[in-house]
Amino acid sequence: MGTMATSVEEIGAAVELPALQRRLGELRATFEGGRTRPLSWRQSQLRALLRLLADKEEEAFRALHADLGKHRAEAYRDEVGVLTKSANAALREMGKWAAPEKVWAPLAAFPASAHVVPEPLGVVLIFSCWNFPLGLSLEPLIGAIAAGNAVALKPSELAPATARFLEENIGEYLDATAVKVIQGGPAVGEQLMEHRWDKVLFTGCPRVARVVMAAAAKHLTPVALELGGKCPCIFDAVAGRRNLQSSVNRVIFAKWSSCAGQACIAIDYVLVEERFAPTLIKLLKSTLKRFIADSDQMARIVNARHFQRLSNLLKDPAVAASILHGGNLDAKNLSIDPTILLNPPLDSAIMTEEIFGPLLPIITVKKIEDSIAFVRARPKPLAVYAFTDSAPLKRRIVEETSSGSVTFNDAVVQFGIDSLPFGGVGQSGFGQYHGKYSFEMFSHKKAVLRRGFLVEAMLRYPPWDEQKIAMMRHLYRYDYVRFIFTFLGLWKWWRGWMGLPPGN
Repeated sequence: MGTMATSVEEIGAAVELPALQRRLGELRATFEGGRTRPLSWRQSQLRALLRLLADKEEEAFRALHADLGKHRAEAYRDEVGVLTKSANAALREMGKWAAPEKVWAPLAAFPASAHVVPEPLGVVLIFSCWNFPLGLSLEPLIGAIAAGNAVALKPSELAPATARFLEENIGEYLDATAVKVIQGGPAVGEQLMEHRWDKVLFTGCPRVARVVMAAAAKHLTPVALELGGKCPCIFDAVAGRRNLQSSVNRVIFAKWSSCAGQACIAIDYVLVEERFAPTLIKLLKSTLKRFIADSDQMARIVNARHFQRLSNLLKDPAVAASILHGGNLDAKNLSIDPTILLNPPLDSAIMTEEIFGPLLPIITVKKIEDSIAFVRARPKPLAVYAFTDSAPLKRRIVEETSSGSVTFNDAVVQFGIDSLPFGGVGQSGFGQYHGKYSFEMFSHKKAVLRRGFLVEAMLRYPPWDEQKIAMMRHLYRYDYVRFIFTFLGLWKWWRGWMGLPPGN
């Protein structure tokens, strides 16, 4: 979903309106009929998804390679493998997630019991993104199904092979009346947002997110946004040669080995002390030569438009002068060599816009502690990374910066840990998912209170008097002893007997 449709013809060419309405109507009817609510149905759908991933693994690899040039090992590591893990975890834990949670009820409500009961939201819409087109489609789908919803999935038109893979296989393996893949470009996105949804999850850029939110406001549709931003990496002088090499390995993984840096949680730039920068740069160069000796070891740029955008970042003469490594552009194959830049101008586009590609600026600071002020002066990122052995520095980063997540001595791997919520803050998005958090994103926590008639406290009804006010004061303070004494008319007597002044 990019720009909005400009003509009726464009809309009609995308998806015929009656056909779309029928498909969405079937989703609504399926949910309203209660089909998606039983745990048995939810479990059957996740098992079907696991069969899809196993049966069609090679087809998925081919689609991801066609769209982004991903090596099959990268495709498994970042998408197919992660999804298999997530679906299995949801199957294992779903019963616990869906169980009513008993919560405390005050004695004043006796006899009473209180529970929080998760219930599905209804019919939800998922807008996926092109950089991890399989993972960012099916990861939230797992949570939406586990929560008992009917789902419309809109994959990115910029990854057409994966979108086609999803459309051809989701309906074959999953319940086609409850889960539908709807293909198309911006016009289809606009059509979808004209309808009422019970939740919308959008993964993409802030510009389109604003369009989605504006459209959702017409129906007061709740929206979760997974965006991005410039994720910094604070690189301290890590003690020990082995730890230093491991840190550099992990920086390369998080910048160049994850969709060629086209990831919302990829390292955007590195902050390092001036004195340590030459050591870091030397090791980055030598390790890059070993890790990415061939072009097929790194994904390509998604399309010509994004290739041109990245190329333009390097055309600024001051930026071009800061290139220390790489910088070679292959427009025919949509390939850009891993590129390292040292201190490009801070007001240049490469340092003010999210890079989303294989370009890594290294910014030097006098003291590594200065990096905290640098990060704080910019919009809140989706992730902050820091390689350091310093406990005080770790504590300051956690306490003094704000981001969707903080990871020490690694990067990007937090995405695959189901016990951690994934999501942004501020301009990097809002709403969290993965694991139980996916279930909660697509659930409503319904408060359920059950009371009996054994006790009827007349103090909540008029006519009013001072004794009722005094008893209410005691109840709201959970001071049941005073409440009982006041109720029995013994409170003033007791205070006098104890030699205490009158009071409430």
